[in-house]
Amino acid sequence: MKTIQSFSKGLLVASIALTMSHSALCATYIYASNVITAEDSKMVKNKTIVVDEGLIKDILDGKNQGGEGDTFVDLSDYTIMPGFMDMHTHITYQNEGTAGYLKRFSDNEADLAIAGVNYAQRTLMAGFTTIRNLGDRYNETVALRKAIDGGIVSGPRIFTSGKSIATTGGHADPTNGMRRDLMGSPTPADGVVNGVAKAREAVRQRYKDGADLIKITATGGVLSVAKSGQNPQFMADELDAIVQTAKDYEMTVAVHAHGKEGMKRAIIAGVDSIEHGTYMDDEIFKLMRKNEVYYVPTISAGNFVAEKAKIDGYFPAIVRPKAAAIGPLLQQTFGRAYENGVMIAFGTDAGVSPHGDNALEFELMVSAGMSEMDAIRSATYNTSKLLKIDDKLGTISVNKLADLVAVKGNPLEDIRILQSVDFVMKDGLIYKHSQ
Repeated sequence: MKTIQSFSKGLLVASIALTMSHSALCATYIYASNVITAEDSKMVKNKTIVVDEGLIKDILDGKNQGGEGDTFVDLSDYTIMPGFMDMHTHITYQNEGTAGYLKRFSDNEADLAIAGVNYAQRTLMAGFTTIRNLGDRYNETVALRKAIDGGIVSGPRIFTSGKSIATTGGHADPTNGMRRDLMGSPTPADGVVNGVAKAREAVRQRYKDGADLIKITATGGVLSVAKSGQNPQFMADELDAIVQTAKDYEMTVAVHAHGKEGMKRAIIAGVDSIEHGTYMDDEIFKLMRKNEVYYVPTISAGNFVAEKAKIDGYFPAIVRPKAAAIGPLLQQTFGRAYENGVMIAFGTDAGVSPHGDNALEFELMVSAGMSEMDAIRSATYNTSKLLKIDDKLGTISVNKLADLVAVKGNPLEDIRILQSVDFVMKDGLIYKHSQ
């Protein structure tokens, strides 16, 4: 029986190699004082989780170190949970203020993909073993997903929308703010549509490109170089066409939306999640409950842009007032949505806010009135439901994939400790274990 006590971050590759070679021969027994399975709102004590061939094979009472050849991981005084999932990231992008806008004219696909390798590793080390990436530029997240799945680089499991779908001049039109000779006329392949036929074409193109889901920008946005941050930007028939076509390909639809009218049209069309949702009201809460639409709050990003808006010159002049007005409202909206029983799935908009700081969202959710357990379940059980992978992930359950994270102490007493994850396992491989 081999006991793993500590791996530093610098020994990540060695850790993975050791675990991979050893797991072919034996099981891994992980003992923890506290276990949050996320199946319900209870914490259980003193359990040993048996991992073999990437799966949770058993959950035993007490401390069990296994047999000859097995690996034992002692997480006494720790709380172990399912791997966290972030439902709103931009894994190949990092906000740099005005300087970042200039990179549209200099960065190639390879630049973004290589940056994504770094951000993906940061995200995994923060305890997020699965992410939903809602918008890239050149389908580079499809390539990154393949590299991670193939074991070429380390990172979270990625579900990607590829390039977001927008309307001409709308949030996610990549040519906004450019001079006329550079604007051209973006097509559905570029993520810009007008009318039902083009809307359907854009969905089919994303399916062809290898995307897992669809992301649309139903209203204006904060960081786009355009005046409005909340106006509706799709007509109802366009939204209907996108949702119907996506369903044909068994793809879910995530919707960037700040303004009420855009949210209302999208929810009625049958989308799966509303991102940001700044100007939600009681009518929207009711519609979301009725249609079982998830809310992905992204409070971290709202707080981040609101703070940066105070710095003269950080954002372009047209962006700054939107960041100052919309950003601070997200936490307040989240609190009201939670009180009104809206289904909530954890999401940060990491990339707008820094990668690796994803767990700050837990603290912000709790400070807005959510219970600690509900916050944890929003990033495990609820997210697996939204992704429709709850048969494989989202809880610590026998025969599910062994994605596990642990922190020292009890996050139900202090949610802030989730920002210091000490143990990360994905697919039965240990990527981080620091004590």
